[in-house]
Amino acid sequence: MGGTALAAAAEPSETAATAGHVRGATAITKVFGDGQKLVAVAVEYDRDIDGSALSTSTFAVTGRTVTKVYANRAAALAERSRDGRFVVVELSPDDDSAALWVTQQGGGGTSTGSPSPSPSPSDSSGSGAAPGAGGPKVGDSTPGGTIVAATASVVQKDTVRTTHGARYAATGTTLTTSVVVNLVVDDFKQFTFDDPATGQTLKYNLFIPKDYDPRKRYPLVLFMHDASVVNVATEGPLVQGLGAVCWASAEDQAKHESFVLAPEYGSVVIDDDYAPSTLFDATANLVRAVTEQYSIDENRRYTTGQSMGAMMSLGLNIRYPDLFAAAFVVAGQWPAEQVAPLADKKLWIVVSQDDDKAYAGENAITGAIEDAGTQVATAVWDGQSAAAQFAADVRNLKAQKAPVNYASFLTGTTVPSGSGTSAHMGTWHIAYTIPGIRDWIMRQSR
Repeated sequence: MGGTALAAAAEPSETAATAGHVRGATAITKVFGDGQKLVAVAVEYDRDIDGSALSTSTFAVTGRTVTKVYANRAAALAERSRDGRFVVVELSPDDDSAALWVTQQGGGGTSTGSPSPSPSPSDSSGSGAAPGAGGPKVGDSTPGGTIVAATASVVQKDTVRTTHGARYAATGTTLTTSVVVNLVVDDFKQFTFDDPATGQTLKYNLFIPKDYDPRKRYPLVLFMHDASVVNVATEGPLVQGLGAVCWASAEDQAKHESFVLAPEYGSVVIDDDYAPSTLFDATANLVRAVTEQYSIDENRRYTTGQSMGAMMSLGLNIRYPDLFAAAFVVAGQWPAEQVAPLADKKLWIVVSQDDDKAYAGENAITGAIEDAGTQVATAVWDGQSAAAQFAADVRNLKAQKAPVNYASFLTGTTVPSGSGTSAHMGTWHIAYTIPGIRDWIMRQSR
């Protein structure tokens, strides 16, 4: 990849010359609702490249669809071309080989209403088993997903021109990426928490605001993953979907500067018997420990999670009612006879109507909350709505001015046709893409 650059004036037999001018290639990844994907390759040259001469036919990437090619000053995505040493080759996230987070279902989540990585023999319908049946049990450490290494092979198929007029001709040489840039994911740090109270050890990811000032007080968001991510890797909760990284994006941090905490559980914490392992209490202790270590506002701590993580969010609010100011609950459930403490909480609940278990469970929870005298705002949304419609949906639900907001997706609108994805995991593929919900959560205080 490296080599000694030839003088620009030396008109080549250009294959060797071009190879000598290339400094390397970087894979760029981005996290979507259904997981991390390889979305671009940045090829670095020894001189600034003229972006006006580039097109989608200038480069080819093995097994991928090139959607955009432009020059840039860094190995980063950009809206427009800026002459620089890097040529960014953007790739379609819809390519079959784009996905870097792969589950047994092929889509980044569970297929049932219970927190399981795949249907069990007793639950082949995918509609959810009865409590205590089907899926992994507390303590199960079998990973339900895999993180695929981000790598790509790129070939320069046409001439590239520098800003000084030198021409680097097409080459048949294949260049393999040797560096990876993981957008937002790389902004998290990995740590280990040894909890003296439970004896448990928790690996976790922590996003610290870019300009952290210990003289200020910051909110904290806790994200807890579903069971497909157990025992995968410390970074698992960051790449399986948007549940953690959405809060740490540049856009969200510009509006709501905050810490984001994402534990990686080595085993299933809770199943449909609703008797959690000691990792449940260790999570509460981790939140307290991070609060003490950094300048965290105890009145602005929030919890969110999907499937198993949603169950934990509900359970932690019940067992530790003073720990969080609000919760974003995505596709979870809890026994209705135990949810009385939730009547005093601020909740935003999202579930799919064709997620039989979670939908029935959330209906029971909100019914119990209403019976306790707490107002619950309700709405039915189309999961295939565009961003503008979701923004309007959020505004309409907020207009009811209730402490609990409950949105359900219409049957069939969270699952792409032919995807093999369940409505259960389809819920969080969409829920964390809606910024208005996050804005509401971040405005709550205890």
